[in-house]
Amino acid sequence: MEPSVREPLVRKTSSSYRTFPESAGKRLDKEYLRSLHNKRLYLAVFAAVLGNFSFGFALVYPSPVIPALEAHPSPALRLDQHTASWFGSVFTLGAAAGGLSAMLLNDRLGRKLSIMFSAVPSAVGYALMAGAQGIGMLLLGRVLTGYAGGVTSASIPVYISEISHPGVRGMLGACPQIMAVLGSLILYALGKYLRLVLDWRWLAVAGEVPVLTMIILLCFMPNSPRFLLSKGKEDEAMGSLCWLRGKDTDYAREYEQIKDSVRKQNRRVSCAEIKDPFIYKPILIAVGMRFLQQLSGVTCVLVYLQSIFKKTSVILKPEYDAALVGLVRLFSVAIAAVSMDKAGRKILLFVSAGVMLVSNLTMGLYIHFVPAAQNGTIANKTLASSASLPVEPTNYITLIPLLATMFFIMGYAMGWGPITWLLMSEILPLKARGVASGLCVVVSWLTAFTLTQFFLRVVEAFGLEVPFLFFAVICAGNILFTGCCVPETKGRSLEQIEAFFRTGRRSFMR
Repeated sequence: MEPSVREPLVRKTSSSYRTFPESAGKRLDKEYLRSLHNKRLYLAVFAAVLGNFSFGFALVYPSPVIPALEAHPSPALRLDQHTASWFGSVFTLGAAAGGLSAMLLNDRLGRKLSIMFSAVPSAVGYALMAGAQGIGMLLLGRVLTGYAGGVTSASIPVYISEISHPGVRGMLGACPQIMAVLGSLILYALGKYLRLVLDWRWLAVAGEVPVLTMIILLCFMPNSPRFLLSKGKEDEAMGSLCWLRGKDTDYAREYEQIKDSVRKQNRRVSCAEIKDPFIYKPILIAVGMRFLQQLSGVTCVLVYLQSIFKKTSVILKPEYDAALVGLVRLFSVAIAAVSMDKAGRKILLFVSAGVMLVSNLTMGLYIHFVPAAQNGTIANKTLASSASLPVEPTNYITLIPLLATMFFIMGYAMGWGPITWLLMSEILPLKARGVASGLCVVVSWLTAFTLTQFFLRVVEAFGLEVPFLFFAVICAGNILFTGCCVPETKGRSLEQIEAFFRTGRRSFMR
C-alpha cells in the first residue's frame, strides 16, 4: 500500500510551483526539507564565501596601509593626498570591471569556475602589492583585487542561491555579507598588529591565504545543478544534487522540478525576449535595489567614517572607529541571517530602510542646527582638512552623530546590505541570471565610485548636512520601492519564484 500512496503525492508535487497553494504540496515540501542533510551544503557555501572574505579584506586594505605609505622613506612608494585617494577608490573601478566580465563568465564557465577564476587576479594583485617597488604596482594590485571582488560579488550569491533549498537559503544568502565584514575585521586587527611588529607588505601576504584556501576547497565542491542542467549535463546535475542533499533523501523529486523549469527556458536571452515581463521585471527590480542601496550612502559613510567622526568631534578614539563599525555590521548581519527565513525579506527591508532614514535625517539635522561651538566643528564645509580638527569632544551632545552612524550601519547591515544580494540571486530568471547578476554588480560599483568621488565636492560646496539629507530622501524611496516592487521570497523555491514572474499570479508567492 505504501508505494501506491506515495506515488501520486510525488506526481502531484513535481509541479508544486504551479499549484503552490495546495496544502498537500506544502506539507510534503516541509517533510522533504526536514529530511535533508545540510553538512555538505554548508561546506560548499563556506568554500565559496571565502571569496567574500577576501573581498572584504581587500576593500579596506588601504586603511592601515595608507598611513604607513604616507610616511614611507622611499619617494617611489610615498603617497600624497592625490595618489592616496586613488589608491583607495580605484578598487571600485576594478570591481565594476569584474562585474562586467562576470556577465560572460557566469554563463560560459559556470558559477563555481567563475569563483575559482577570480582567485587568479586576486593572488596576482596581492603579490604585486606585497612586492611593490612603485605606486604603479600598488594601483595595479588594487585594480586586480577589485576585479576579483567584482567577479565574486556577481558569482557567489548566484552559486549559493542555486545550490541551497528554501529552508536555509535566506540564512546562507547572508553568509557573503558576514564573511565580507569578517574579512574587514581581520584586516583591521592584522593592520594594528603588523604595524607594530612587521612591515605593511605582510598584510598583502596574509591576503593570499583565504584566496588559496578557497580555490583548493572549491576543487572538491560540485557545480550548481541548475547550471549543469542548462548545459545539458543531466547526469552531473543529478550527482551534484545528490551530493548536496544526501543519498537517502527524496532529491529526485527536487531534481525533476529543477529540470522542468530549465526545460522551459532557452540557454540565452534574445533581444526580443527582453521585452517579456518575465525577463525584464526581475532584472529591473534587482538593478534598482543595487542602485538604491548605494545611493543610501553606505559606501560614503564607510570610506569617510573617520573624517565624519572627527568633523563632529565624536567621543571615540579614531583607532577604534573601524573596529566598532565592523563589530556592529557583523552583529547586524548575523541578526539578518537568523531572522531572514523566519520574518521574511520584505519586513527586514522595511525595518532596515526605516532605521537608515531616521539615522540619516538625525545626522543631517544635527549638523545643520547644532552650532559649531557645540558640536566641535571648526570648518563645516570641508573634510579634507579633518586631520587638523580637534578629536577631543567639547560636549556630550556629540553622542548623537555617533549613535546615528551606528544605527545607520546597523540598519543597513540587517536589511539593505545582505538582502539585496540575496534577492538578486533569487528573483533573476535562470536564462538571464549570469548576465543580469553581472549587470547588478556593475551598476552597484559605478554608483559607489561616483558617490565617493562627488561626496567631498558636495561637502565643500554645500556643507556636510546636505549629503546626509539626500541619503535620507533615498531611504524614504527605498521604503516605497520595497512596498511596490519587491516580492516576498521566503520559503519559496527558485522555480516558484520564476513561476510568479512568468504568470503574474500573486497566489504563487503567498
